[in-house]
Amino acid sequence: MGNATLLVSTRKGLFVVEGSGGKAALTRALFLGDNVPLTLVDRRDGSWYAVLDHGHFGVKLHRSSDRGESWTEITVPAYPPKPEGFVDKDMWGREREWATKNIWALEAAPDTDGGLWCGTMPGGLFRSDDRGASWRLCEALWNDPSRVRWNGGGAEHTAIHSICVDPRDPRTVVIAASSGGVWRTKDGGASWQSHTRGMKAGYVPPEQSELPENQDPHRVVQCPAAPHVFWCQHHMGIWRSTDDLASWTPIEASPSSFGFPVAVHPRDPDTAWFVPAHSDQKRAPIAGEVVVTRTRDGGKSFEVLRQGLPQRFAYDLVFRHALAIADDGAELAFGSSTGSLWVTADQGDSWHDVAHHLPPIYAVRYA
Repeated sequence: MGNATLLVSTRKGLFVVEGSGGKAALTRALFLGDNVPLTLVDRRDGSWYAVLDHGHFGVKLHRSSDRGESWTEITVPAYPPKPEGFVDKDMWGREREWATKNIWALEAAPDTDGGLWCGTMPGGLFRSDDRGASWRLCEALWNDPSRVRWNGGGAEHTAIHSICVDPRDPRTVVIAASSGGVWRTKDGGASWQSHTRGMKAGYVPPEQSELPENQDPHRVVQCPAAPHVFWCQHHMGIWRSTDDLASWTPIEASPSSFGFPVAVHPRDPDTAWFVPAHSDQKRAPIAGEVVVTRTRDGGKSFEVLRQGLPQRFAYDLVFRHALAIADDGAELAFGSSTGSLWVTADQGDSWHDVAHHLPPIYAVRYA
């Protein structure tokens, strides 16, 4: 992938990287100074989408049809008014505000030409059929009786952060919410079913540990070539489903099963990558060593990949969207909370540093 293009979303702008492996280099800075938490590249028409979070001034969404040379601001998903008398409180008893706090997931919806799915905080899923000119709330999921028991994982509100569109049927979509579990629709969002059997939460009373709404998946990915296989990096560790979400099986990895991102090989469902860290209070690499773990046998064993990565006094945390894999299954990239960016062209056997002084990196995505 000598001509790979990587979009790097950071606290202070969107950066473009061109090239593969040791030849990858930063080439452009877009939206410099603005918080850009997420991007989408729509392969149907080549459009780039960028999410901007202006804090007090709110969330914005932009689209480019010329690979970032110019941008058009488009509509941000908006929640409807709360029904009069409806009680919607979080676990601390605070009334939830029905308003878009941020966009945490953005994916193409290939069942229509201009279709898009958008996952937001506080836990609403939206759909557009006109390239983001307008949005509608997926009411079937939002109005599910269990939704009022969803709560923020490490954040104040629930976030829908993972959207997997099934390659077998574009009307089949899987979403993951932190904290709210894993859900699937098979009819384009008209109805939803929870899929968390086998998952357990260790941060609630034992009798509540298997409830779907208490599951805190950090990231869920689906193998394109074997769509019955899913990988999940959960707050309690790594889980895998090989039976099309009928059940999940826990997997142990060393040096840690805790982390935020996961990437699966596009053609080999047994090969997946993770970036481990200390859980909860520390939230830092184990022993100050930045490593990537890789399994090639479905989680039976793991390799610890460290060539080219810092191994002393390195405290780079990798967020859930900050690890990406390219279509060839060989090129990967990940960025850290301290502004470091690494790429590999050999599935992680060796890593090359692209930058060490970027703003905190929230997401990376191959274009």
